[in-house]
Amino acid sequence: MPTADDLLKDRFEVLSARLEPLEDILAANAPRIRGIMTRGGEAVPGALIERLPALEIIANLGVGYDAVDAPTAARRGIMVTNTPEVLNDEVADFTIGLLLATIREIPQSDAYVRAGNWPDGPFRLSASLRDRTIGIVGMGQIGQAIARRLEAFGRPIAYHSRRKVEGLAYAYHPTVVELAASVDVLIAIVPGGPATKGMIDAAVLSALGPNGVLINVARGSVVDEAALVKALAAGEIAAAGLDVFEREPRPSPELLAFDNVVLCPHIGSGTHHTRGRMAALGVENLTSWFAGKGPVTPVAETPWPRPAA
Repeated sequence: MPTADDLLKDRFEVLSARLEPLEDILAANAPRIRGIMTRGGEAVPGALIERLPALEIIANLGVGYDAVDAPTAARRGIMVTNTPEVLNDEVADFTIGLLLATIREIPQSDAYVRAGNWPDGPFRLSASLRDRTIGIVGMGQIGQAIARRLEAFGRPIAYHSRRKVEGLAYAYHPTVVELAASVDVLIAIVPGGPATKGMIDAAVLSALGPNGVLINVARGSVVDEAALVKALAAGEIAAAGLDVFEREPRPSPELLAFDNVVLCPHIGSGTHHTRGRMAALGVENLTSWFAGKGPVTPVAETPWPRPAA
């Protein structure tokens, strides 16, 4: 992020993979790189970590850090941080917008007006949120922020997560398939990684049914994109709103042809306000670490203070 570059430049020597190829940076500087900041566009796999003997910390700008090989970092004694909390409200706001845009066909109606079609007749009637039960896959901080916003719409809410969340009044379902079978809208907001890869598969989409709407604001890996294309083509679900994809920045070409799909370029946290807060927290992690104070927001794989040996 340019904002992060501005905050870093007076405190560190910054080598930016936005300005020159990463391989060129590594060839000239690998032995002296002590920190990495990433937003996931450049993954930080174990192979990269092993090439950096002086690496001490990886600051990930985002809540999800599945693009960082945190277990390898932990084995090497390298700290990994993320930016929790600061983007919860932004992503929750966006999710509601994407949900309404998908169900009420807002982008399609905009295109209808721009194409000059309105004088020929009114735009078609859309589906409604009024007769729907909404399911949330993942009830972490962002999932709960989404649920609080949905309460204002007066619709029933249910959820699935690894375990039941104490104190929540929403209906809990122990599997994603059971949740999908009981709702008309399915919102995915779980972390990426092996544990959730393909979680929304053909069976889940079939259970969601022909009136169902899928909203994915999690990670592209969470949804089996090939199964989603087949379900949309066969009318097994009604519509989808997608902010993330399996092979970003290139969605499956088939998705582009569906008029009942709203596609966004991974912009859930994409505002000046929130990206600025993310950048500031990432820089705070780096600054605190190199000042000898430890990280501000370490991830679970690299806790702080470090456990006793």
